[in-house]
Amino acid sequence: MKTRLLAFAILASSLTHAAVAADKFTVTVTNDLAIARPSETIALPWSEVQKAMPNALLQKISVKDAAGHVLPYQVINLDGEAKDPRSIGAAYGDLLFQHDFAAGEKSATFTIERTTTVSAPFPTKAFARFVPERLDDFAWENDKIAHRIYGPALAAPDEPKRGKEVLVTSGIDIWCKAVTYPVVDRWYNKGHDHYHKDEGEGIDMYNVGTSRGCGGTGIWDGQQLYVGRNYKTWKVLANGPVRAIFELTYDAWDAAGAKVSEVKRFTVDAGHNLDLIESTFTVQGDGAKEITFAVGINKDSSDRGQNSKSQVTKSQDAGWLAQWEVQATNGSLGEAVVVPDNFAGFAEDKVNQLILAKATSGKAVRYYVGGGWTRGGDFKTNDDWTKYVAAEAARAKSPVKVTVSP
Repeated sequence: MKTRLLAFAILASSLTHAAVAADKFTVTVTNDLAIARPSETIALPWSEVQKAMPNALLQKISVKDAAGHVLPYQVINLDGEAKDPRSIGAAYGDLLFQHDFAAGEKSATFTIERTTTVSAPFPTKAFARFVPERLDDFAWENDKIAHRIYGPALAAPDEPKRGKEVLVTSGIDIWCKAVTYPVVDRWYNKGHDHYHKDEGEGIDMYNVGTSRGCGGTGIWDGQQLYVGRNYKTWKVLANGPVRAIFELTYDAWDAAGAKVSEVKRFTVDAGHNLDLIESTFTVQGDGAKEITFAVGINKDSSDRGQNSKSQVTKSQDAGWLAQWEVQATNGSLGEAVVVPDNFAGFAEDKVNQLILAKATSGKAVRYYVGGGWTRGGDFKTNDDWTKYVAAEAARAKSPVKVTVSP
């Protein structure tokens, strides 16, 4: 009898331990770089969450760092059509949260716990939306910088003649922010003229025109850049608080005798001045399936009367291009493109500095694009900006590694 009671006690203890373990688990993230990695986004597949903590609900979990601080998190679902008949999160993609790796910090641990109450929403630091009230603009931002790109309504002719603005371009605009909270909705609501003046939150001081702006693409034939028109369709796939993801599609355009279309997927993370873009070019017909594409930066994007002076820095070894524009009264603006994969050199045309990369028809290729403004507080000089771009290029080539344990 005593033996049976002892065995029962051991079994009960084991079951209790298993039940407790199933209510939380540990995530270890390792980092191979010696440099600091602020706002590193950690992505853990939701399938791993379900293995470690069965039947977890996305609104009833907590993410804590090693000191016990509760971290903002986000669960994304990139396949909106996926089914989840058992309500176990089968349609979810990744659990996202962030950590500031200090210089020399090689690893960090986190605890994912089940909660009995619903977790309150976290402040949104990454946001994207279609803006039909401003001629089909598509705008996005995080706590560092904002951008917009131009849609079909802006490209449409002014018929009948009513004075509608017309601009045909696939270039990318920058909105400079001096604050960390979202401004896109407020600035559009203020009216078009107001965001061309710094009223304390920032300014649209960037001129795109028909250039590539900050990060627009084109097909390069060795001498000439062939570019598409304004985006055709849009789709938001995730929208904060940590990450926003969206796609823009472009109709096919003539590129040195071939017809090429493009789908751009943007990943916008909180705390970063550069966004990840994954472009998928498709060459129609029987043309060559490998192409050289270019990502451009406008050589002179300053407002009228600002008499800007530019410095350009390039890294052949690391595959990045940076520009620093000093404007007379608006402050200075850094722009950059990082190409971690398939880098193919540099070029330029009359209006754009270009960084080149190889792409295969139908396969996505990644690069990073963005800017930084002196009044945003992070960059005071060209040296500050180029050091940041170099660090981002190193991070892109050395992702962190994530493991799960009980």
